[in-house]
Amino acid sequence: MSGTSDIEAGGSLSNPVTGQRSSDGCRCCARKARSRRSAALCKINQEDVIRYIERHAQDWSPGTGKAMRWSLRAFLRYLHHRGLNARPLADCVPSMRRWKLATLPTDLPAAQVRKALDGCDRKTVMGRRDYAILLLLAKLGLRADEVATLTLDDIDWRASEILVRAKGRQRARMPIPPDVGAAIVAYLRSGRPKSSCRRLFVRTLAPHIGFASGCAITMIAKAALDRVGIDGCAHRGAHIFRHSLATELLRSGATLSEIGQLLRTRTTTPPGFTRRSISMR
Repeated sequence: MSGTSDIEAGGSLSNPVTGQRSSDGCRCCARKARSRRSAALCKINQEDVIRYIERHAQDWSPGTGKAMRWSLRAFLRYLHHRGLNARPLADCVPSMRRWKLATLPTDLPAAQVRKALDGCDRKTVMGRRDYAILLLLAKLGLRADEVATLTLDDIDWRASEILVRAKGRQRARMPIPPDVGAAIVAYLRSGRPKSSCRRLFVRTLAPHIGFASGCAITMIAKAALDRVGIDGCAHRGAHIFRHSLATELLRSGATLSEIGQLLRTRTTTPPGFTRRSISMR
């Protein structure tokens, strides 16, 4: 009998725990330990403990996983305390990450993306600027830092391309969709303050300089969501537009490799894509 099987033989540990005190499992373990299996319990080692967790981790919810690890530690402490296993294995039980926002959606439906865009008051200077920024996030999937560092010289109007300074010192030329180009032109003609700064997007209040970092772009995106009452998302900033674009492309039949190329990622699977996203295909 393997060490993993011996752990499962220790009582309720082979099934999810729902409100049952760990001492119940320990008492059951004690009965098992007094049986003919007690000799095998002394053979449980660190590899057996880790293998047991890996074997069942995908079957447990975050809450159940936490309870099971707690019970398993109690069981292993009991074995060591009673001399049934010479190894102090309780500290060998690995942790399982439990993200606070794991149950919240990480993307927006196309209708909500459109709602956030329409929430910009394009009659104002700030509204025209923010609308152009949001389109770059939503239609090209640019990161906040990539938008903040765009310059006037990065736009090739004749080729309808824009140069993006991506992560890892990468540079990528991307086509400018007609609606994105029109929004940038509207901002440059009737929105961008006169400034010697070559950044594409500058502050509306003096001094008219570029944003210090992508944090300002994130705040603009967050304000756009707040303005139209979009909440209940795991991320409330620029990145949710990028992820929403990737998810919409996936729904439309694009491959993960194609999406990865568009979003300028080094892997074939865009970051943040979960099995839930992939299953939509």
